[in-house]
Amino acid sequence: MAIGDAGGVGPELAAKLLADPALKDQDVVVVGDASVLKMGASHAGVTLDLPVVSADQVGSLPSGHVLVDLGNIPADTVTLGGSSPETGAASLQNFAAVLRLAKAGIADAVMFTPFNKHSMRLARPAYVDEIGFIDRVLDTDRSGREFNVLEEVWNARVTSHIPLSEVASKMSVERILGSLRLTHETMTGAGKPNPRIGVAALNPHAGDGRNFGTEDDDIIAPAVAAGVAEGIDAKGPIPSDTVFVRAVRGEFDAVLTMYHDQGQIAMKLMGFDRGVTLIAGYGFPIVTPAHGTAFDIAGKGRADLGATLQAALLGARLAALNPARDRQPLPADWATAGVEGAQAAMAE
Repeated sequence: MAIGDAGGVGPELAAKLLADPALKDQDVVVVGDASVLKMGASHAGVTLDLPVVSADQVGSLPSGHVLVDLGNIPADTVTLGGSSPETGAASLQNFAAVLRLAKAGIADAVMFTPFNKHSMRLARPAYVDEIGFIDRVLDTDRSGREFNVLEEVWNARVTSHIPLSEVASKMSVERILGSLRLTHETMTGAGKPNPRIGVAALNPHAGDGRNFGTEDDDIIAPAVAAGVAEGIDAKGPIPSDTVFVRAVRGEFDAVLTMYHDQGQIAMKLMGFDRGVTLIAGYGFPIVTPAHGTAFDIAGKGRADLGATLQAALLGARLAALNPARDRQPLPADWATAGVEGAQAAMAE
């Protein structure tokens, strides 16, 4: 678990999660600054007693909960409730480190408490989103996809963190088909075989017979047909103002949407305090609560653990369903390589 933005509720949620009895039987490796986790425990009103090790000691971690102290952002330098390059740099360093632990097989799942993208861009202007960062850290040739997960329905999307004005131009039959395949594959691996997938239309009334755009007929429909021909249980394009209604009534297990807010609005309306973001496609699950850093309540002890706990439980469940991976050598600079550390940001 990477500790998220130290200026938000991430440290508090990390501390509450570690103190929760639901995780008492899990081995949790927390990566971040020890003073930030201590600050989070103070905000949460919990007492934590876990071993603290340095980055060069991860080869022989004790069982249970353990903190790998990167010493990358002293808590007394953190200003709660706002973005900063220092908290962004520490978030990036923590995230890259836990990704490398999972790639090496030392961890079976990755999670992080909320990041703040503005902070991360202050530290690393080229940062776009988590998927692009994961691709770079893991040096992968296949990008993953984000899913929003509720007990009653999953949401996958074709495009994510791009301007709405670019969505139509980024759509293609192959891209939508790839998202359908990954949704089918991921949900099957999560213990939901043969998931029923409703595919949202892009335009009002699914284009209304080409009166309101041609993408639904020319791009989405052929992609759905190709998925069905491969054995994927998919239906669409379905007008986006009814597809989630049909899903929660039991017709679909997942909804594939074309852009970020097309699904996020529906999912957060249904389950803001329990929604989980799952990033799949990298050989191990990556999970986080589907809400942000909540700067307005940072340090006040009011952060709701619900979504964070659900994220941790989903990550553990998905990891248990997949075969164990072989351990690989972990580079000596695993905690710092390729990432501008917090110290550099603070020096500037």
